[in-house]
Amino acid sequence: MAGSGKHTVLLEAGGSAGLSDWEPVFEKLAKEARIIRYSRIGNGGSAQLRKNYSSEEYANEARMLLEALDVEKPIVYIAHSYGAYIARRFAATYPEWVSALMLIEPASEHDVDIMRQIDLAKAEQEIAQVKLDDMANGISNQYLDFWAKRPLPDYPQIPDIPVTVIASVKKYKNPPLLFFTDAGRTMWGELHSAWAESFPQGKAVLTDKSYHYPQNDEPDRVVQEVIELLGRIKD
Repeated sequence: MAGSGKHTVLLEAGGSAGLSDWEPVFEKLAKEARIIRYSRIGNGGSAQLRKNYSSEEYANEARMLLEALDVEKPIVYIAHSYGAYIARRFAATYPEWVSALMLIEPASEHDVDIMRQIDLAKAEQEIAQVKLDDMANGISNQYLDFWAKRPLPDYPQIPDIPVTVIASVKKYKNPPLLFFTDAGRTMWGELHSAWAESFPQGKAVLTDKSYHYPQNDEPDRVVQEVIELLGRIKD
């Protein structure tokens, strides 16, 4: 935890990731607001518990963390990758806790749909192989939740708050999966643009300068988007 100011920002890392994922932007963000980053249980330096967690359980633990730290409501929730599952659940379940939302290269329950639209038969083969590869690396705490592809909260389950989504449309010379083909990149950008713009105060930022970790590849741009988001919060 670092920084001060009228806004408190909670940083939620991606799947199997810890608080170090935010290192490239942490100090700069701390100049703009009070910043909290943490490692979910089982990740980073936290206790190495093995459990099949749901995004609902993770959201509840995030709330308990904020309460344990005596954080005043509301907070700005910023999440990367799988962390977006948790942030969306949190914002819908505890709306009084969230004043703004930023999702950075967010995982989506519709990512497999993109692959299937491009080539159904090949998509099913690739999806099955990715699942096997994930299992070979050890089933992570969020494995079942990520692959369940259950519907996640959208607007208006998540209330009318300032929302920014940063998504990568950068192309690959040798795409390893249908998801990373030029068509897949275009559809990924369209998916997140439509999701963000369904919010009255939503904004989509598509980048062709970074892949899955804009906070690493374009830290200054991410910081600037956070500053812009903070400025959109109504007192």
